[in-house]
Amino acid sequence: MLEQLVEADDGATDLIALRKGELSAWLDSQPESVRQWVQQTGFKAEPGAICLLPGEGGALAGALAGLSDEDDPWAFAHFPPKLPAARTFRLTSPLPAIQAERAALAWALAAYAFDRYKARKGKESPRLVWPAGADRARVERNAEAVALVRDLINTPAADMGPAELAAAADALAARFGATCRVIVGDGLLAENYPAIHAVGRGAAQGRRPRLIDLAWGDERAPKVTLVGKGVCFDTGGLDLKPSSNMKLMKKDMGGGAHVLGLASMIMAAGLKLRLRVLIPAVENSVSGESMRPLDVLATRKGLSVEVGNTDAEGRLILCDALAEAAAEKPALLIDVATLTGAARSALGTDLPALFSNNDLLAADLLRNGEAEGEPLWRLPLHKPYRRMIDSKVADLTNASDSPHAGAITAALFLQEFVEPDIAWAHLDIMAWNGAGRPGRPEGGEALALKALFATIAQRVPA
Repeated sequence: MLEQLVEADDGATDLIALRKGELSAWLDSQPESVRQWVQQTGFKAEPGAICLLPGEGGALAGALAGLSDEDDPWAFAHFPPKLPAARTFRLTSPLPAIQAERAALAWALAAYAFDRYKARKGKESPRLVWPAGADRARVERNAEAVALVRDLINTPAADMGPAELAAAADALAARFGATCRVIVGDGLLAENYPAIHAVGRGAAQGRRPRLIDLAWGDERAPKVTLVGKGVCFDTGGLDLKPSSNMKLMKKDMGGGAHVLGLASMIMAAGLKLRLRVLIPAVENSVSGESMRPLDVLATRKGLSVEVGNTDAEGRLILCDALAEAAAEKPALLIDVATLTGAARSALGTDLPALFSNNDLLAADLLRNGEAEGEPLWRLPLHKPYRRMIDSKVADLTNASDSPHAGAITAALFLQEFVEPDIAWAHLDIMAWNGAGRPGRPEGGEALALKALFATIAQRVPA
């Protein structure tokens, strides 16, 4: 994707980006032939519209591009599919720095295609001269992180099991000089991660559960820990999902993909912190070893959990990872998970649900989400609902019998494994585009990465 952004090119074609209110003045400055051409094409600078301008001898003289009056971070993703693929374009008017950065990022992401399994690879895309004022380093790390998240989620579960997810983390660690330790199979029991083991023990031998543990940065620096749900495929276990609900479950490791993408941004930027990434990676399968409804599981924290539903497995693996993360008392703890359908029912697929035990942290995330064009919506950790995850035989149940407040009760379950004095945020995300849009094709999607990065960066001493 980044190859679509190039250095200055004397042969580049002018790309004239205009809002509706600017079109008339631009036309007044042009020769009559150009005015007539634009009017005949019906171009009115509608957002995303393109008008190719003819030159002498049938050459392409330039192109007009319509922009929204609103600050749409995806505005420039509309244009590459509508422009000649073999050409390089340059913006004729400078943009404010933030808009220049967004234009470059949107242009690059418009070229993203997951074509690993296709004999015919994605089609060529037009190039753009780097817009003046764009922070190239930010664009590059953002684009690479989004591509990493999308690629990991889009890869079928047969090729993205717990071992492959661990290999992806190991490759990322090697790239940035981090360490990556992986605890596999019965090693989880030996090191006291019983809930992760219980969820993943039903998988085939080559797909045994594991805990991925990546660390980077100065051990004396402020600690930031990221935890990501890594359910590489979710059948629902013995509480088997119907086929319609199981079809997209290769994306159930989307939380793990997100924290790896966010880690890549943090390491590429060289933030002065001690980063730890924990990803419990499992396959929730059906076999004679699978956990059963109403089994009681041990957890790393010492709390017992009754299995109210084997399809509420994400919170079970996260609870062990969160207990380990909290034991280090990090300055900031963030988990990301494709956790509940209830969050999607409440907020849809584009808007991550945010839960936090810290009002200042929540405010920072909401503010940065708006600033970065990646909005989140805060839902409450409503204490009266805590009774809904009480169990008669254990300390907790992983699934309430109530059909209501599913995202909240899941978050309240996770909160039991985080000490109250740790600033913690939990994001419940979809990680998938159900339909393609400019720059965002159908398939795996990264959500709130820039908002998370900005919040972390602002909380780390310079």
